[in-house]
Amino acid sequence: MTKLGDHLSIGQVAERSGVPHTALRFYEDRGLISSERSAGNQRRYPRTVLRRIAFIRAAQRVGLSLEEISSALATLPKDHAPTKADWARLSRNWQEELDARIDALQRLRDRLTGCVGCGCLSLRVCGLYNQDDQMSHFGPGARLLKPALEGGV
Repeated sequence: MTKLGDHLSIGQVAERSGVPHTALRFYEDRGLISSERSAGNQRRYPRTVLRRIAFIRAAQRVGLSLEEISSALATLPKDHAPTKADWARLSRNWQEELDARIDALQRLRDRLTGCVGCGCLSLRVCGLYNQDDQMSHFGPGARLLKPALEGGV
C-alpha cells in the first residue's frame, strides 16, 4: 500500500485531470479506475490514476468505446503507472481499427456531400433514402448509414 501522500482526493483528481467528479465515479463504477477508502470513507486515488484518466479521455476522443478502453486497461498494471512501452503496445493494437474508421468516415463524408445539400432530388439513387420507413424492422436509428461506416454503401 502506498503512503497517504501518494493518494489524491476525488476533488484533487478532478482538478488535476479536468474530469468532473461524476465522470470519475462513473469510471470507477465501470472498473476503469479504482480508489481506496480513507478512515472517513472518502475516495483516495493513487497518483497513477491521472495517467489512466488521460488515456481514457484520449481513447474516447478517437472514438473508442468504453468496452474497448476497459479491455485495454485490463492489460495494464494496477499497482504502478503504465510505461511508454505499455502505451505504444496499446496504440499499435488500435492503429488498424482507427485507420478503417477514418477511411469509412471519409467515404461517408464524400457521399453525403452530394446528397445532404441537394434536397434529395435523386431519391432513386440515394443510398440513404428509406421510403415508407421500410428499415424500421431492423431497429431504431439511421440503419442505412451503418453499412457506410462499416465499409458498405
